[in-house]
Amino acid sequence: MSKEVLRLPAEQLFQKEIDALIAAEKDPIPTGWRMSPRSVRTYICGGKVGRTVITPKYIGHERLVEIAIATLVTDRALLLIGEPGTAKSWLSEHLTAAINGDSTKVVQGTAGTTEEQIRYSWNYAMLIANGPSPEAMLKSPVFHAMETGSIARVEEISRCASEVQDALISILSEKRISVPELSMEVAARKGFSVIATANTRDKGVNEMSAALKRRFNIVVLPAPSDLDSEMEIVRTRVQQLAGSLDLNAGLPENEVVEKVCTIFRELRNGETLDKSQKVKVPAGVLSTAEAISLLCNSMALAGSFGNGTITDEDLAAGLQGAVVKEEEKDSVAWKEYLDHVMKKRGARWSGLYKACKELNC
Repeated sequence: MSKEVLRLPAEQLFQKEIDALIAAEKDPIPTGWRMSPRSVRTYICGGKVGRTVITPKYIGHERLVEIAIATLVTDRALLLIGEPGTAKSWLSEHLTAAINGDSTKVVQGTAGTTEEQIRYSWNYAMLIANGPSPEAMLKSPVFHAMETGSIARVEEISRCASEVQDALISILSEKRISVPELSMEVAARKGFSVIATANTRDKGVNEMSAALKRRFNIVVLPAPSDLDSEMEIVRTRVQQLAGSLDLNAGLPENEVVEKVCTIFRELRNGETLDKSQKVKVPAGVLSTAEAISLLCNSMALAGSFGNGTITDEDLAAGLQGAVVKEEEKDSVAWKEYLDHVMKKRGARWSGLYKACKELNC
């Protein structure tokens, strides 16, 4: 069955690692958790337990991971903030997978998210037929998390309308949900918490109130600090994704990963890596996540229409789509980068330069 599923939740994908950590546990385990905070850190940051190698899920500042885990030991909720592609959702999923063994209690924040998706709603056929009853209630992921003493995830909370965000305030303050239709209140069991994520690019869409922010401990996840760190993240995630997809292509060589990460970092930061030249910044985010997606797409092109090895033409096709999001402005920025930066880098970059120029004509 697992081979037929496009994307397994983290607790199934890394079940052997989680089981090994639980079996080898020696430290105190908080109420509602499956393993100790130290073991959660090992699961997230990587290490070894017995003969089992624990692959790192988050490559970055280990202290930030420790702060996030320590927050969840308390009665405070956790808010992960950062640029797009800084692994906020990825970290959120793996934290809940390690702590509860269930990362699927998720509310996806959008402009269409309603207050009922945070609290509860009703099966209206049963409601009309029999009136309010526990059987007619449709519980939200947050409601389920409160009942079971586990963690709920709220993705892209800043994209939710203010009244939806405000529904969380009483839940996080009082740790209970009132159901007036049934004249009852449901109190959260020990272990309940919420992990929310917010995108700094969405600041101002639906600005979080000061009252709601006070209910969270905030951890800011930075973009990869240097080229080597970003390359390691990209290589790791591409390898993981390629294993679950029928791409029929070899993994990208180190030079290919380096070129993509170099281009993304320079266009994202508005200057070359050696800081010798300024470049125009396109409208797109050009995050690490997009670099991963670009390389997987290049592998698909190489496997479906080539010999299974990523060529400059495969890479150029992905770069064109990633960089040029707004045709007029981004085409100019991309053309200037090609002519003023990439063209001057010599033979090693000449093939990619020519392939990109052909697509950008």
